[in-house]
Parts: sequence; C-alpha cells; structure tokens
Amino acid sequence: MRRRSSLFNSYLFIFPSLFLTLALGIYPLIWAFRYMFYDYQGYGKERFIGIDNFTRLLRDTEYWHSVYNTLIYASGKLIIVLPLSLILAVILNRGIRGKVFLRAVYFMPTIISTSVMAIVFFTIFNSYNGLLNQFLLKYGITSKAIDWLGPDYAMLTVIIMAVWGAIGNYMLLFIAGLQGIPDDLYESASIDGANVVQKFWYITIPLLGPVLQMIVMLAIINALKGYESIMVMTEGGPFGKTDVMYLYVYKLFFPVSAASPTVQQIGYGSAAGFVTALIVGAITILYFAMSKRLNQD
Repeated sequence: MRRRSSLFNSYLFIFPSLFLTLALGIYPLIWAFRYMFYDYQGYGKERFIGIDNFTRLLRDTEYWHSVYNTLIYASGKLIIVLPLSLILAVILNRGIRGKVFLRAVYFMPTIISTSVMAIVFFTIFNSYNGLLNQFLLKYGITSKAIDWLGPDYAMLTVIIMAVWGAIGNYMLLFIAGLQGIPDDLYESASIDGANVVQKFWYITIPLLGPVLQMIVMLAIINALKGYESIMVMTEGGPFGKTDVMYLYVYKLFFPVSAASPTVQQIGYGSAAGFVTALIVGAITILYFAMSKRLNQD
C-alpha cells in the first residue's frame, strides 16, 4: 500500500511537466507534421497536395538565402564568442580581485529578455540618432553617420548583439571545466619552465577537451536556431540581409509586424520547419562525426 502511494506521489509530481511537454511540445510537432502535406492558410478547409510544399521549397530562393544567412550568422557568432568566452574564463578563474562581481557582470546579458536586448542594441546602432553614431561623430572618428542597420552592416550588427548576449553563458561553462583541472599540473609545468602560453596550449586545452566539445555543440545549435533578437531588431531586413532560417519559418506562421507582407501559410511553413530541423540535425551530426574522429586521432 505504501509503495503504491509512493508511486502515485511520484507520478503526481511529474504530471505537470509531462502534460506541458505533450501539450506544447509533442502535439504541435504531430500537428505540424500532418499539415506538411496540405495547402492550409490557417482558416477554412485544408487541401491535400502531397509533396508539393517540398518541391516548392526546393525552388524557394528566399528560403535558401535565409539558409545562407544562417550559416554566415552562426559562423560569425561562433568565431567570436567561443575564443572570447574561453579567454574571459581563464582570466576570471584566476585569483584576481572582484572576480565574482565580474562573472556576474558578464553573465547578466544572458538573463536579460531577448526583446529588451534587441531594443537596447537598436538604440545603440540606430542609423540616424543611435548612441554609437553620436559618439563616432562627436570625436571625429567618422565624418558621417554609419548605416549600421543597412545592407552593408546589418549582419555584423546582429552578430555583435548575439555575441554580447551569449558570451557570459559559455564563459561560466568554461569556468566549470577549468575548475576541474588540478592546480598541481600548472605548478609542475611552471617548475619545468613552461610559460603561460605553453601551459594554456598543452594543459588547459587538452584537459578541457570534453567540456569544449559539449560547449561547441551547444553553441552551434543555439547559433543555428537563434532568431528572436533578429526579429525584434531588423525583422530579417533590410532586403532579407538578416533573414535566418527560423525567422523565415516563423514568418510563415505568424506576422512579424503590421506591415509584414508575408501571408500566413501553415502547410508550407510546416514543410519549411521540417526541412530546417533536418538541416540543423545534419550539421550537428556532422560536428559529432568530426569531433569523434579527432578524439580517435
């Protein structure tokens, strides 16, 4: 009787999480999977069209341009955020004064709402009266305002915003990995005459390998899936220069703004979302295969 009561209490505790997972995770996936093969606008009666949504997607140059933009965005973010996070982690893992405060400062952007972060960066990089342009003009660094949200610099701007928002999270993960490395190894290396660079390259990097592999995987997935801050800041513009995969799919389901020209297309959006998930999965599997091969070598 007591065992039965204990099992009931256990199931009772996990029921809310299980219900939300089924209602907000599993059911929408099944629902979207069904509509991949239908022409459905979100109202009226759906019409079965087979694989027409997928053949249309293959010819959709805007979608494949968003895939290209995603690769540029993800590559730029990873190239900047991972080295900076590691360098900050190494510095703040040492016994410097105020390191706890500095860790909190660098981690703070991670807990700020994505929408708030995008609005702050829009205020800074606004082409007409942004704070950055005011600073550059005031001190004579440039003679005219730079169009940070224009076609030439919009992708760079959203990458900078993404780095600022993610650097603290990966920094803490690196710090957790660094704290697992014994100090005796560094002391022995110092006795043998190793300098800071040699200790970092021959001790820190190899022993940080498993943690680094996990962090890179998380960074790749987050970079490929990121779209919220871009949606708030640029809505994928100008002229689709910052339109990434998941933002493109999102706009097929929901209007981004009152002026959004995209018509709601549930069936086509479901097909685009499925293909996008396959692309992200394929890149993740490729990374796993490459990292596994490197470990074996």
